[in-house]
Amino acid sequence: MKKAILSLVLLVTMFTVQAQETEKDTTKLWTKKGNISLLLSQSAYNRQWLGGGTSNIAGNFGLNYDFNYKKGDVVWDNKFILAYGLSKIKGNELTAKTDDRLELNSLWGKKAAAKNWYYSMYFNFKSQMDTGLDKNNVKISHFFSPAYFQFGPGFLWKKDNNASVNIAPAAGRLIMVHKHFTELGSSFGVLQGDNTRFEFGASVTAYYKFVALTNVSIENRLNLYSNYLEDPQNVDIDYQMNVVMKINKYLSANIALQTIYDDNAIKGVQVREVFGLGVNYGF
Repeated sequence: MKKAILSLVLLVTMFTVQAQETEKDTTKLWTKKGNISLLLSQSAYNRQWLGGGTSNIAGNFGLNYDFNYKKGDVVWDNKFILAYGLSKIKGNELTAKTDDRLELNSLWGKKAAAKNWYYSMYFNFKSQMDTGLDKNNVKISHFFSPAYFQFGPGFLWKKDNNASVNIAPAAGRLIMVHKHFTELGSSFGVLQGDNTRFEFGASVTAYYKFVALTNVSIENRLNLYSNYLEDPQNVDIDYQMNVVMKINKYLSANIALQTIYDDNAIKGVQVREVFGLGVNYGF
């Protein structure tokens, strides 16, 4: 599996570099930019250290790539996100995942009469690349299981590439998992014995990026979804914040925070936070 992940990372990197190289040969209809980061952290303690602690090493790879199109009254914004991280604790034979995301967002819009408003159509895909284990080392997920698809028409308010809100009052959502995860019960909202779950409801997606201080940028992404077919008052929430603090052209400190609330998957709030210092390359 690790070899497959490495191959995928290399292919994506080659694709983004190639896209960057060919951009000069195209018109200015496309705006392309991306960021690759590799964050490393390490802690070590000798036997005489009285404060306690376990030596460990961790690494996180991230790719964030935007390719946006604009011609006349038509806009088409696309964002690809790939993230993967591992942590190895001394004395533990297994490595633990610290991050695992595969996501594609696509938003098409055609200018409406009102200023900054567009008629829109959006698509969102989310999944993961590697096997997920619970605290008892039992497999609970793997590649494309779960996989989330969201799509639907709506209305887009877009000030610029750093601020937008899309409202989709008639949005579909499809959740897919392998059947071996639903043999004994429901999984990620998919009922026992099934491998898909379809929902129909309303979606609100917001994006806002700004520079807080010199060399400090903060990117915010929020997705809200209400299922008309079941408990519409229980709104699913997915909020992501990425903070990049540049030290120089290649070094930066990065903070990634994600909170998820989906009562069909788990009765509680899921929180993920990653902080690290490492290599950061923009293209």
